Amino acid sequence: MPYPEIMIHGMRAELSQLGIEETKTSEAVEDAIKNTDGTLMVVVNSVCGCAAGGVRPGIAMALQHSEAKPDRAITVFAGADIDATDTAREHFTGYAPSSPSIALLKNGQLVQMFERRDLEGRPPTVIAEALAEAFNAHCSQSEAAAS
Repeated sequence: MPYPEIMIHGMRAELSQLGIEETKTSEAVEDAIKNTDGTLMVVVNSVCGCAAGGVRPGIAMALQHSEAKPDRAITVFAGADIDATDTAREHFTGYAPSSPSIALLKNGQLVQMFERRDLEGRPPTVIAEALAEAFNAHCSQSEAAAS
């Protein structure tokens, strides 16, 4: 049974306020993956404390301070957007399901993955630095989307 929307609304809003698109269906996830030219960031959001204390604030810092950014960013909510989350994870070949997690896909292919174990217990600044490095490696500044 999915989390009640009233319980997770604020957690969703933290990412949507950054311009990250909510994808609540499998079709929306597939559309984003297939129809994004360049780099797509996929955030698997979560109710856990590491998502609240580190991941969402770290993503915000990275998007605000990095010159290079993904061309597009989407999010699914583990435990709420069940089918959408499963569909996103099908594209994370070689990685076990984990939440929170952050994937970078370039032209539909996975190029970098941050699993829960890469994020849990890390402060937002460390997560932001790791994301900024990934953005610099996989997103050109000329492709960078405005945040």
